[in-house]
Formats: sequence, structure tokens, C-alpha cells
Amino acid sequence: MNGMSEGPLPTTVTAATAATAVTTPGLARAPLTERGRPEPAVHRAAFGAAPLALAVVDGEGLVMDANDALAELLGTSPDELFGRLAADLVDLASDARTWHAYREVLRGRQAKLRCTRRLKHPDGHSLWVQVTVSPMPGGRTVLLAATDISARRELQARLRHLQMHDPVTRLPNRSLFFERLAGAIEAGAYDDAGTGRVGLCYLDLDGFKAVNDTLGHRVGDRLLAAVAERLTRCADDAGYGRTAAPLVARLGGDEFALLVEDSTGTDQLADLADAALKALQAPFDLSGQRLSVSASIGVVERRATGTTATGLMQAADTTLYWAKADGKARWTLFDPERNAHRMTRQALASSLRPAVDRGEFVLDYQPLVGLDDGRLHGVEALVRWQHPQFGLLTPNRFIGLAEEDGSIVQLGRWVLRTACRQARQWQLDHPDRPPVFVSVNVAVRQVWDSDLVADVAEILAETGLPPHLVQLELTESAVMGSAGRPLQALQSLSDMGVGIAIDDFGTGYSNLAYLSRLPVSVLKLDGSFVRGFQYDAEAGEAHINPADEIIVEALVMLAHRLGLTVTAECVETAAQASRLRRIGCDTGQGWLYSRPVAPDRISALLAAM
Repeated sequence: MNGMSEGPLPTTVTAATAATAVTTPGLARAPLTERGRPEPAVHRAAFGAAPLALAVVDGEGLVMDANDALAELLGTSPDELFGRLAADLVDLASDARTWHAYREVLRGRQAKLRCTRRLKHPDGHSLWVQVTVSPMPGGRTVLLAATDISARRELQARLRHLQMHDPVTRLPNRSLFFERLAGAIEAGAYDDAGTGRVGLCYLDLDGFKAVNDTLGHRVGDRLLAAVAERLTRCADDAGYGRTAAPLVARLGGDEFALLVEDSTGTDQLADLADAALKALQAPFDLSGQRLSVSASIGVVERRATGTTATGLMQAADTTLYWAKADGKARWTLFDPERNAHRMTRQALASSLRPAVDRGEFVLDYQPLVGLDDGRLHGVEALVRWQHPQFGLLTPNRFIGLAEEDGSIVQLGRWVLRTACRQARQWQLDHPDRPPVFVSVNVAVRQVWDSDLVADVAEILAETGLPPHLVQLELTESAVMGSAGRPLQALQSLSDMGVGIAIDDFGTGYSNLAYLSRLPVSVLKLDGSFVRGFQYDAEAGEAHINPADEIIVEALVMLAHRLGLTVTAECVETAAQASRLRRIGCDTGQGWLYSRPVAPDRISALLAAM
């Protein structure tokens, strides 16, 4: 066919025929072995002359051979590479994932490794190389190839800089800012080496639109560039002596942001906001135009855990609005309470039910301390809403809404289950300490709209907590009017061994005769009585409201005659505690002993007992 014989081809090619065989005029074949493959010497010559940097590595990771291209890339000679650890030459052991993959290739358990490494050349410059490691035929060695991609990386870096920086101010733009913000939040949440906090100053120039409208955009751009320069100097000064300076970014228009990673608290952010305001106070001289501007700044600082970039920016935006509303040319710190008050009731109520499912509620615990022995007897569980947008909300912001729309039943069940599980955990963690009871607030709607008795029984069975270590608190007005189903529920709970406490006793109509017919075991005196026991530190004597003292003494005496114990709320001074102890009060609760704290703080108190 095509003038060629279709007969069988010869099975052996001799050296003589190989030397004379020609396929194309002027192009001679390389010497072949008997099986038609190039001689080893030809392989060796091709390896040495290859423009790609190559090395043959044995199963122990040692370089058996390297070509001139690799030696030139690494700034040495091929002979000096022999016997060296290949991983050291191209930095394969610097991170665990790459090192593991490299070892798997050496052992023949992985087909290939490809990674990018930054290397230090002996002459001082850095270069980027793409490293590929793959097995060679026979399975006893691997081939390492390295390609210099420094030029490509440099081009990519330049393009990224243009993409991520504002052309007017040369500051990081919105895209780079949010990338850094997300990284700061993630690092703060998972990196134990830092503070775990993040801070933000969100700045807007006051009256910048008027500059643009009257003097034109060219002057406006010059002003923005000058503002950026002052803010950068301010950030550099704030970062002096620290690991890193705050990031200054232009978010668009006349809006700037100063991001503080690993912030140390609100004081650091307040100092930075003060410095930024002062930096902008001096007039700007822009090619003969003398301009004065001021700025309004919203300041937010919080823990990275549980924070999102969106939530942080919404809080900063809200706080910036407050700064402008309060008169401009100032900074304002984010206030969760102020923010919560400006939320509509509908917005809070609509997110209550899903918030329980999303796990947005947390419990703090406030100690209940024996006045006679000073020991921790129990704790009261206090719910907080860790709202993703508005921060930590106290019960007065949402309990009333939860009672109105019925979500108090779902929330109350979660609080009870969480508190009982925690109390049981304390009991297991500290078996040599007397167990502490947990007191949980119960809304009257929980008694009417759910089977509270069944809920409590199920939770006790689920957690293994003994009934006598649970106390349910109801308000005086709810308990005193109990009849029918609520009274039956309270009686069943009492029969089960669960304690029933009347919270804020003394603020309602106090039908004292009704106490004898209720399954109540504890009276909690309202803090207004305790606050009447004042103490003058300078005079060294107590100033007690006689009426308060008489009422408290009478209530304690009555409670004891009825077989009830008495807890005093809002105990803040040692003098108050001493007087309450002499009157006969059983337990105290208040800031004298502790504020509401996280579960681990209670664990520490138990360990110290």
C-alpha cells in the first residue's frame, strides 16, 4: 500500500540497521536498543538538557539525580543536590497536608502531587515555583519537576491589586475590605493565639456632597485622597508597637472603614475613633482650595464568635446613623439596648420562634448563696437572646412578646431542658460537692398553654436530674390568683418533689392567707425591700428604712411559720447581707456574690468549695 510492502515487519533491529535508518532527510534516528527504545545514555542526555527543572528522587526522599535546570533554579550545582532531601529543596514539609501527600506519592499510594511554593534564592530574591511529583516506571523512584511561575504570579498580584484597590485613594476597596473582615472574624473565632475579638470604625464625611456639588468631582476626589492619607497615618500610629495596624478601606463615596483585627476592647476602638476625628480637624489645602470637613463615626467592637460580616456592618451602619442624628462630628459606640429599643415589636416577634430553633438563646446563671454559711446552694437560670443582628438582648426586651404570641411555651421548654441538663452536668463533674439546685422562671402562659407537669417529668427523665434539684419561679400575681388547672399543675409538681418559688414577693397584692393553700416552698423578696438597707461607708453605720426592716422581718417570720424558706434578691453590700442574716433570711442573691455568669464560672465556684 502506498508503494510499501504489507508483509511482516522484522522483529529485531540491529545496531547497524538502526544507525543507517532514516525517515526524513537530515533527521537521523537516535541509537536504539534491541527492543526499539533509546539507549540509557540518550535518556541521560535528554534529562540533563531538558529546559524543565527535574530531579529523580528515591523512596526515602533523597535526590538521586538532578539536571542543570533545577540546579540553576535553586542557585547551586547538580552535584550539590545529590543526596539532599528533595522536600527541603522545594519546601514540601512546610504544611501538613502537602507533606502527607508527598509521603503518599513516595510510598506509591498516590498518583501525583502538585503544589505551589515560594522559595528563597541564594542571591536573596524570592521566586514562586509550581512543583509536580509523580512516580516513575518501576515504582522505586519518583520524578520531581519544578517550574518557575514568578512572572505569572507577579502579573496576577498586579491584577489583583488593581481589582482590590480604589483608584482614587489607592486604599483597599469594598471587595478587599469584606475579604479581610471575613478572615478576621473566622480567625478570631478559631485561633486561640489572638484576642478573639474584632472592631470596626465606620466613617462618613459630613457634608461631602456639598463639596462635590459646588467645587466639582476633581476637587472632591482630591479631598478623598487627602482624607485617606490622614486616616492611613492615623492607623499606622495606632498600630505602632502592635502586630498589625488597622486596615483602612474606602467602601464607596465618602465612606471609609478602619478594621481592627484582634482588638483588645472598646477602649482601643474609642481611641482610634478619637484619633481619626482629630486627624481630620485641620483644614485641607488642595491646590489653593482650603477646605474643612468633619466626620461621623460608628464604632462596633465584639467577640468574633457568633459574629458575621453582615451583622457587624449592620451594627456599624446603625451606629453611624446615631452619630449623625446626635449632631455629627462625633463617634458613637454601638449600644445593644438602644438598638433593641429602635427595633419594632413586629420585627422581634416575627423572629422569636425561629430563633429557638437556630439556637440563638443562651443561659447565664446567678448564684443563690446561703446567708448563714456563705456556700453556693443553687443558681437561677437567666435567658439571653444572642441576636445575630442586634447583639445580646436581656429578657425585658423579648419575654413580654414571647408571652403575647405564645412562643414562651417553646422558649420556656428549651430553658428548662438546658438548665436541667447543665445542673446534672455540674452534679456529675463535682460528685464530692453538695449538688446545687437550679431555679427556672416560668410564665403563667406556660401553665395554661402546655402540659407543664408532663414537660418537667420528661425533662427530668431525659437529664437524670433529681426533682428536688429543680425550682420553678412564678411571679406573685400569677401564683396568688391560681385556681383550677394552674393550681392543680403546681400541686402535681410539688408532689413530684419540684420546688415552687414566688418571685418578686411583695410587689403584688400579697394575699398572705392564700399562701397556706399553695404548694409553695420559697418566697423571693423583691429587691426594693433589700435596697432599703443602706450603708454609709464614711460613717461606718447602716441607714435602714424602718418600714422596710419591719416588713422584711415580718415576712421572714411568716414564711418560716408556714414552713417556707426566704431568698433576698438584689443583695449588693456586706452590710445588707449581715442584716438579712440577723433577721433570719435563708439565702441571698445579688452582685455581692456574683453577676449572672456563664456555666464554666459556676463550675469554678463549685471546684473552689
